[in-house]
Amino acid sequence: MSQEGRVSNGSPLLRLEDWWAVWLGGFIFLLGLGPIFGTDLLGWAVKTNIWTDLSKALAPQSKEVAISGIASLFYTYLFLVIVTSIGAAAMGWNLKRYIGGFTIIFFLTYASWVAGHYAYIAATKDKLEKLGISWSLGLSGEMGFIVAMLIGLFIGNFCLGLSKYLQEAAKPEWFIKTGIVILGAAVGIKAVSALDLASTVIIRGLCAVVEAYLIYWPVVYVISRKWFKMTPEWAAPLASGISICGVSAAIATGGAIKARPQVPIILSAVIIVFVAVELLILPWMAQAFLYQEPMVAGAWMGLAVKSDGGAIASGAITDALIRAKALEVMGVKWEEGWMLMAATTTKLFIDIFIGVWAFILAVIWSVYRIDKKGGGQKGEKVSAMEIWERFPKFVFGFAATFLILLVVGLASPDLVKPAKEGAESANTLRGIFFALTFFTIGLVTNVRKLWAEGMGKIVLVYAVCLFGFILWVGLFISWLFYRGITPPVVG
Repeated sequence: MSQEGRVSNGSPLLRLEDWWAVWLGGFIFLLGLGPIFGTDLLGWAVKTNIWTDLSKALAPQSKEVAISGIASLFYTYLFLVIVTSIGAAAMGWNLKRYIGGFTIIFFLTYASWVAGHYAYIAATKDKLEKLGISWSLGLSGEMGFIVAMLIGLFIGNFCLGLSKYLQEAAKPEWFIKTGIVILGAAVGIKAVSALDLASTVIIRGLCAVVEAYLIYWPVVYVISRKWFKMTPEWAAPLASGISICGVSAAIATGGAIKARPQVPIILSAVIIVFVAVELLILPWMAQAFLYQEPMVAGAWMGLAVKSDGGAIASGAITDALIRAKALEVMGVKWEEGWMLMAATTTKLFIDIFIGVWAFILAVIWSVYRIDKKGGGQKGEKVSAMEIWERFPKFVFGFAATFLILLVVGLASPDLVKPAKEGAESANTLRGIFFALTFFTIGLVTNVRKLWAEGMGKIVLVYAVCLFGFILWVGLFISWLFYRGITPPVVG
């Protein structure tokens, strides 16, 4: 539903899911500002660790909070069921059914999230020694999203009685838009941190924005539309997912153009799988061919790997592999962390503009009335009020949380550390909202219908675009701006 949660009367500010995503995400963001004023208001929120011992999988976000992981999980559930129920009541939903359904959805989702963090599934190669294991699939904790979606798909397609009962609380668009609003804070405080990095790296990181948005995106979109005959509803989120920032960009774009919620989520599942493939291949390619150009290798990871966690993990692996080879082959011992910094900074500057790009696409889709099947009425006059009504309000929430923390960090550098702590606590809840989205998408998705719409094309388009030109254009851009730059030499 694009105007979900509508009731017969009352202000749109209180009856639409789009606005309630802003209010709920904004409320969590405000709580996250607590450390700035000396009070951690979200330290009790549960976080999930990559684990080999299940008893150590859960813990409160803050080490200063003296409660168990199980207690932290219960408090998190209690908080979320209360705040979301306020919105559900305002939007006129059946509150009793919503609370019952949300309770089941929350605990099934969190069990899926924990399962996805099992070390032999989630640990990236740079974490194996710390965890005391010799191998892992290296899929990162984001595999929990896929587990949640698979369980949701099973219930939605085979346990029809349970699925029907859960429908009142299966609100994937509300969950994901709320998560995107919270995400703005994490990106904003990261942007402040990036300003303290070496200016040379930052300038080159900005070039990644031009590449990702003005080169990658239109090429992927045209290939999807012209070669594979995909509708705009699929092509736009796919272009964002492949060319920009994986899961977050695909979801933000889907919301901006009012695609059905299952579209960006299914795309996100494909993205996560391809990220795992890239993690297995790219760092070792960089070690083999780019050990003399370490900063090129680092920036390439940031441009090529389409998820934040994956890009940072690949940067860390590349940093370790290339430093080891440079010492062995050239006798040079480079300072640790510079390749990782290049990867992280490049990815950060791409992330910063997700909201801007979503805003641009929302305006284009509104003005030209581009629909799900591909039609648009170019040239027809569209009123400002209609553009406003069609525009996704959660984009304003993302922009607000981003700008507030950016301004706070720039104006008062001494507040960056507490602001970062608060943003991380809020971002923990953002991860739960994302996981709830994946589960509920599975719950409301008809697999046969989705496959009939061209699910098979998605994997093919992704493979063609990623291995056909995105990796190599990214490598060229990285070489163009970073060649000859090396980390400081130790000793």
